Amino acid sequence: MTQPTDDLHRQFGDIDVYLFDQLLRGRITTGMRVLDAGCGRGRNLVYLLRQGFDVSATDASADAVAATRALAAELSPQLSLDRFRVEPVEQTSFADASFDVVISSAVMHFARDDAHWWAMLREMWRVLAPGGLFFARLATTIGHEARVKPLGDRRFVMPDGDERFLVDEDFVMTATREIGGTLVDPLKTSVVQDRRSMMTWVMRKRSSD
Repeated sequence: MTQPTDDLHRQFGDIDVYLFDQLLRGRITTGMRVLDAGCGRGRNLVYLLRQGFDVSATDASADAVAATRALAAELSPQLSLDRFRVEPVEQTSFADASFDVVISSAVMHFARDDAHWWAMLREMWRVLAPGGLFFARLATTIGHEARVKPLGDRRFVMPDGDERFLVDEDFVMTATREIGGTLVDPLKTSVVQDRRSMMTWVMRKRSSD
């Protein structure tokens, strides 16, 4: 007998719970053009593909894109697979204002330095349409300020030993203003005890952009 949890997992996959929250709030709806920038193996796309969203994705890893293409072919075979591209977040081949939603889940903290981080943000902003929604989950120093080891240029060793580019509230709020975004939700941070802290950053592009 199929358990309810099995049905939920089949429908939603391993979607980030904070991205699921945006779906529940009606901010991501059928008919929207969605880009998963740094898609990995497509864990955040299962529901969107099942529901017939206009989905595209990029990742620097050819293996990750191959897995996402296979997922798309299974769940949404009407989609052209050329929209799933082996490209870095900071340099995509999509046209300006191509998407109503851009997802960046656990990607931006892999920035090499400040310039790389900003290149990723500006490129995702370029392909986001006016009025569009930007959703990001990224590592932060918040909650672990005394437990991260600074290496310079905003790179830190986190409590779990991983080295990442970490942001804080001031940095992200400055970026929001400079890019011309408006916060949709207050910044939210989840602290995972002795491992890491993850920020949820959701903003909207001005309709006049």
